[in-house]
Amino acid sequence: MSSEQGTGALVVIPTYNERDNLGSIVDRVRRAVPRADILIVDDSSPDGTGELADAQAAGDARVHVLHRTEKTGLGDAYLAAFAWALARTYSIVVEMDADGSHPADRLPALIAGVRPGGADLAIGSRWVAGGSVVDWPWLRRLISRGGNLYAQILLGVRTKDATAGFRAFRADTLRSIALENVASHGYCFQIDLTRRVHDRGLVIAEVPIEFREREVGQSKMSSTIVFEAMSRVTLWGMQRLWFRLTRRGRRWRPNAAVGTQD
Repeated sequence: MSSEQGTGALVVIPTYNERDNLGSIVDRVRRAVPRADILIVDDSSPDGTGELADAQAAGDARVHVLHRTEKTGLGDAYLAAFAWALARTYSIVVEMDADGSHPADRLPALIAGVRPGGADLAIGSRWVAGGSVVDWPWLRRLISRGGNLYAQILLGVRTKDATAGFRAFRADTLRSIALENVASHGYCFQIDLTRRVHDRGLVIAEVPIEFREREVGQSKMSSTIVFEAMSRVTLWGMQRLWFRLTRRGRRWRPNAAVGTQD
């Protein structure tokens, strides 16, 4: 099994109608981490992305392709990729978009963040010191920062960019967070995995990145995706509050329960 400096790193790139971007992003990853493997997960793209991915794999032994028969959401694509990776000997699994918005030159820093002695999850963060966003309108910045603040408050996570899709997991981290119970499909999938890692008491590090808006193709973001994320965060927050209240109630014992003498 190939590896990036002995880490056994796999960079997962989900695709849907990304034919115009795929060749470029694979080349960037190859230059940044030449010894890492790449897994392209294509959801039967009608524009021929899957066929191009197969051609890339035919010419490069470190490129692999996982074809899915339908488009059921980003979360499902990543879950399929995680299962593929965990069935092999990879020790690090990286999430990365195909649209060029995630800087490939930050892959070495992201992977280094989860090497032995480091964090259990490293997130490429837009909203920590040194991070930035290029070519975003003010409304999208507001939605992103507001959504992250909402998640911090309701879920108790300290992560400033829980919605980020550029991240590296230790394989053992993925094995520990009950992936079989994940039901998030859209971009709230990233928040879901962040809270699971946090709730397990594992270490999360944030690596500053410069995030750029895609130059080719259309964004997959929509109001439906935003609503799903907000509604699920609200539900998780209510469940967390209920758990804390009931746990506190079980610890409390009224005076009447204490034995007395007649």
